[in-house]
Amino acid sequence: MNPPGHPNHEGSPVSTAPLARAALADSPVVITVAPNGAYKQAADHPAVPLTAAALAREARACLDAGAAMMHMHVRKPDGSHLLDAQAYRDALAAVRGAVGDELLVQVTSEAAGVYQAAEQIALVRELRPEAVSIGLREIAVPDIPEAELAAFLAWLAERRIMTQIILYDEGDVRRWQALRQRGLVPPGAWSVLFVLGRYSAGQTSSAYDLLPFLAAYDHSLPWAVCAFGPEENACVATAAAFGGHMRVGFENNLKLRDGSLAPGNAALVRQAAQGAQALGRPLATAADARQIYGAIG
Repeated sequence: MNPPGHPNHEGSPVSTAPLARAALADSPVVITVAPNGAYKQAADHPAVPLTAAALAREARACLDAGAAMMHMHVRKPDGSHLLDAQAYRDALAAVRGAVGDELLVQVTSEAAGVYQAAEQIALVRELRPEAVSIGLREIAVPDIPEAELAAFLAWLAERRIMTQIILYDEGDVRRWQALRQRGLVPPGAWSVLFVLGRYSAGQTSSAYDLLPFLAAYDHSLPWAVCAFGPEENACVATAAAFGGHMRVGFENNLKLRDGSLAPGNAALVRQAAQGAQALGRPLATAADARQIYGAIG
């Protein structure tokens, strides 16, 4: 029998019925590290990884701290944001050399005010990554006809690329669910990321920011949370208590839960792992992450 939210063997349309909620002790939590993002520089923190070699070192340290997944950005030689298939291939190879397949690596298609939707889509099509994050607001835009958007989503689904859709508020949640309900999102390896506090004062998140997302969401797909500022750890721990997954790292936050500067991304991962374990949730391995985020829904 197929679980709710997954297609049957005949490929019938995906259901948006809520996923069955497993006991926390039976629900591994995926900790993703987002070690650099599009903007952080060495001036912000000397441990921000800006090269393929630095990403590989960070991958090893964060895996040892409890991460199962890395959300990867690549940079130009001057440190600025880059979307480039070969740069991604080089970074992916470096990380693979450091940790093998023990981390699931998710590349980003983020625009960062530099790239347009068509360029983002072209990058993903050229790279064909194992996993990718895509901002709904960045590709569901007037410049991309709906038929073209649907074709891209179908391409992702057909190739079973683990695709995490980034959502910034409950309006984004409803828009994504509407696309699914209209049949524009075929069954695929989909998940969502709730970004907490993106538009709050000072871009500082609170665990309360999760509540509108949960109220709007149909719980038909795996979900994770990222957050800005020193309450990042409280935010992801709250998500874990509700059965969600955790993303931490220098992309959004440089501080430990006590307000001090984190020495590296691994320290933020270690905090998240401690929070998950306090809730009784086992830490996912990369194999678990591939099963969770690779499930067809």
